[in-house]
Amino acid sequence: MTPPSDRFVYTIPASYRRMENLHILFWLLKDIGWCMIWKPLGISMILPTLSIALLITWRTRSIKAELAHNLAIVFWITANSYWTISEFVGFDTVQLGYGLTGKHLTLVPFLLGLGILTYYYLIEKPRETRLEQVATL
Repeated sequence: MTPPSDRFVYTIPASYRRMENLHILFWLLKDIGWCMIWKPLGISMILPTLSIALLITWRTRSIKAELAHNLAIVFWITANSYWTISEFVGFDTVQLGYGLTGKHLTLVPFLLGLGILTYYYLIEKPRETRLEQVATL
């Protein structure tokens, strides 16, 4: 007998897929702007990139695995965007004390995303697996 997790099919409506593809385009444009030091492009793509990431997260909130991964992406884009702005504006190298600079504040959203994924893989996913195993008995 096939375990329940192997029978579950996750489908994405075409409109969601188009939105995700547009999200990738905005994210690439943002990072190209950052890489090439094209400040208007890099900064102008932050809002659409982050907005679509939040919308994707909201729409997939009922599936715990999707929610965890999409929240991690939101925090990743937040960190990446803060880092971009800190370099463009010039506070990435400002000393904050204890050997930390403005760029090091990027660790806050990065670590939040990592924490969410750690929680999901160490606590939530094993719980889901146990529940699936009990359901098949």
